[in-house]
Amino acid sequence: MDIVYINDLKVDTVIGIFDWERRIRQTVSLDLEMAADIRKGAASDHIDDALDYKAIGKRVIAFIEGSEFQLVETLAESVAQLVLKEFSVPWLKLRLSKPGALRGSRDVGVIIERGERPHG
Repeated sequence: MDIVYINDLKVDTVIGIFDWERRIRQTVSLDLEMAADIRKGAASDHIDDALDYKAIGKRVIAFIEGSEFQLVETLAESVAQLVLKEFSVPWLKLRLSKPGALRGSRDVGVIIERGERPHG
């Protein structure tokens, strides 16, 4: 199994449970690992034969910017389902963090895996 990844994608969104959080935009950070067989794209050297991380990134940014979830858990699950369905990714690992959410820590968040991890 090969992995295509996006690291530290920063997106501003409405996220949080407190009234003050509902009135502002905060930055979340996303790491995404996606199962892909890169051999066809590597052989043809053409984007149509590869998992297009730019297209995925643009779609995820647009989705997160337009969302207004209360919990990072809900946002993470929604992004995972979007990528799995819209880009036919069989497996992904997603880390979503909210920098500055807990005094004394760099960030807090969740790490989830969804789909079936291909073997081989």
